[in-house]
Amino acid sequence: MNIAMNMWLKFAIQNTLRNRRRSLVTVSIAALGTAAILLAGGFALFTYEALAQAAARATGHLILGKPDHFVRDEDTPMQHGIDDVAQLRAQLLADPSVRQVLPKVEFSGLISNGDKSTIMMAAGVEPDSEFAVKGPFLKLVAGSVLASGSPDAEIMLGEGLARSLKAQPGSSLTLLASTSEGAMNAMDVRVKGIFSTGVPDIDKRLVYTDIVTAQKLLVTQRVSSLGIFLDRMESTPLVQQRLSAQYPTLTVQTWMDQAFFYKSVRDLYNRIFGALGLIIGVIVVFVVTNAMAMAIIERTREIGTLRAMGTLPSQLLRTLALEGMVLGGVGAVTGAFLSLAVSVMLYVVPVNMPPPPGRSEGYPLNISIDPWMYFFTLVTMVVLTMAASSLVARKTVNMAVVDALAHT
Repeated sequence: MNIAMNMWLKFAIQNTLRNRRRSLVTVSIAALGTAAILLAGGFALFTYEALAQAAARATGHLILGKPDHFVRDEDTPMQHGIDDVAQLRAQLLADPSVRQVLPKVEFSGLISNGDKSTIMMAAGVEPDSEFAVKGPFLKLVAGSVLASGSPDAEIMLGEGLARSLKAQPGSSLTLLASTSEGAMNAMDVRVKGIFSTGVPDIDKRLVYTDIVTAQKLLVTQRVSSLGIFLDRMESTPLVQQRLSAQYPTLTVQTWMDQAFFYKSVRDLYNRIFGALGLIIGVIVVFVVTNAMAMAIIERTREIGTLRAMGTLPSQLLRTLALEGMVLGGVGAVTGAFLSLAVSVMLYVVPVNMPPPPGRSEGYPLNISIDPWMYFFTLVTMVVLTMAASSLVARKTVNMAVVDALAHT
């Protein structure tokens, strides 16, 4: 059986070499199509991975809070906040999959330089833990980052907000917010640093302060939520189930539940690159089909002669399908190597993409190399080209011997 298959495969390879120029064009188009599909798919996968990591780094792999915190607006600050944070945090850190737990106080209000006031969206964090766990998620423009245990009330301003208030590191500003009891409270603070998130609209409103300063301003000991950072991304579903059972009065959301930008980009890219892959696949199949159709028409009398000598239609169909497999397979493998070379080159020679809409900073262009995507693409290309070749050849190999011999 193997000897016979090797013989038919050898015949198929020799037949593809009978018209080298046509075969070369067919293989080249198949290679470029395969490379385009793999590069587009790899870019989409890299984008998904980068956005997923960014989303998990911003909020934590899991977010723990009261149920109303996630579904209802607060009438007063910290209305749906968490009490007994220290005890709850210690219990969470006892879980072997939990790497760090970061409390967060979210509030809004006004910020003023004495002459001008503007709206702010503020977050109270534990600076040392926040910046150590999340890494460089902010770009420091001026000054320095917050530090835990500072005797002064300090803040960090978004670049756009600092420009609006004409503030610099060392400037004195005033925060005005509603307390947890509904009264108004003001606090003088000093600007420690100015940062950029890369999103100008956010930089016009965002303020970071340490959690002690935020709680003093709001007159509360509560926190809005706890961001739970795990040992790895894959642990998220299991730890969520475990913590949900352990704390039935609280809600445990995953980073995916709050990653609205990630979901939107993923849905958009799935449609764009899915349609692109389908179009390229159809083009490759049509090219291989056209090449095989031309080869079969040229060899109709030859096929009739082989039929007259006793060759079965199934044997001829197998040979012609193998020819399609050779053309599509060689093109697919060549395209896979081309895609692999481009992907590796982008890691060696970095290329930056322009800033996407709504952002002020670009990002490095990288292509993920996913073995399953390569395998699935290669197999799909080979199967489609074999099926197309068989479909084109079926009518000719089943033609009456006399008609095939008389074909001109």
